[in-house]
Amino acid sequence: MKKLGFGTMRLPLLNGEDAKSIDYDQVCRMVDSFLEQGFVYFDTAYPYHGEQAEGAVKRCLTDRYSRDRYVLADKMPILRVKAAEEYPMYFEEQLKRCGVEYFDYYLLHNMGKERYINTQKYGGFEFISRMKEQGLVRNIGFSYHDDAELLDRILTEHPEVDFVQLQINYLDWDSPAIQSGACYDVACRHGKPVIVMEPVKGGSLAELPEAAMREMEKSRAAGSPASYAVRYAASLDNVFLVLSGMSSLEQLAENTSYMREFQPLSGDERAMLERVAGKIKENGGIPCTGCRYCMEECPKNINIPAYFGLYNMYAATGKKTGMYYERHSMNNGKASECVKCGRCERICPQHIEIREELAKFARLYEGEVSTS
Repeated sequence: MKKLGFGTMRLPLLNGEDAKSIDYDQVCRMVDSFLEQGFVYFDTAYPYHGEQAEGAVKRCLTDRYSRDRYVLADKMPILRVKAAEEYPMYFEEQLKRCGVEYFDYYLLHNMGKERYINTQKYGGFEFISRMKEQGLVRNIGFSYHDDAELLDRILTEHPEVDFVQLQINYLDWDSPAIQSGACYDVACRHGKPVIVMEPVKGGSLAELPEAAMREMEKSRAAGSPASYAVRYAASLDNVFLVLSGMSSLEQLAENTSYMREFQPLSGDERAMLERVAGKIKENGGIPCTGCRYCMEECPKNINIPAYFGLYNMYAATGKKTGMYYERHSMNNGKASECVKCGRCERICPQHIEIREELAKFARLYEGEVSTS
């Protein structure tokens, strides 16, 4: 199996403000091109695109191709599960939404400290193991956003899982919050193959700050910033697949161009990315990937990812874009309306201090400019 997987978290949209407005015609063309080039792995999840991504998989993939043409992964929304009997309810709904009789890979979605406690309580690992025994799932695992210590505990207590999905990219490798490198090492020690998510960190490693881009150009880098980010993850020995949430035919064409005949990074390329990461860290932006999990929990419907994107634009350029803030806040809560409940921070895969960052953003866009 080729090392590039098609993630359905960031599909092309007809209306950029509406996550449900999927451009199905373009997605169909993307699926066709992906398969024609010999790639087979597709990844989806229950909440993606306002719960429309699984339906997009059915419409653009499973209704149009025989089951032996693709490999499909889906995820149990463990954040929503409040009782053991809800696992089969969600699972059966997912099979129906995707239009398949089984999943090749099935994950417990977005595992972390609190979610592990509840998953243990409600028997989540036992459930996915039963699905595997019944032939409804071929491989079981979980996607993970927490520290290496907890990952070691989970894999020790649940050696039955076949793989683990981790956030890995060159910017987060040594991050004390994300712990990409440390988590990868834990997976290796337990003998668990790794699927990589967020190799381009929500697109932030595709559009680099000016200083980081100059560092890359100075090294006479032949590829695009995104290509180096994906190849960095794919070059790790224990990684068998790298997911990319592609949002256009152009992005898909670029990714497949260098992943059809994958070449691992050279030593010089790795050294270059270390220097690029150093320049990015000097930029001082907010490490938001735009996953939108926080918005599922926000009682004020604050568009946190959009506001953090505007903040990062200011950090990189020194310019505010009030028109965009006005547009984003038209149908969502303003940053200053945050009630400091902290529910967003408990679910944030990047462990961002969202309340503090929203307050900084509110001072920048709603009051006197300040980034302190």
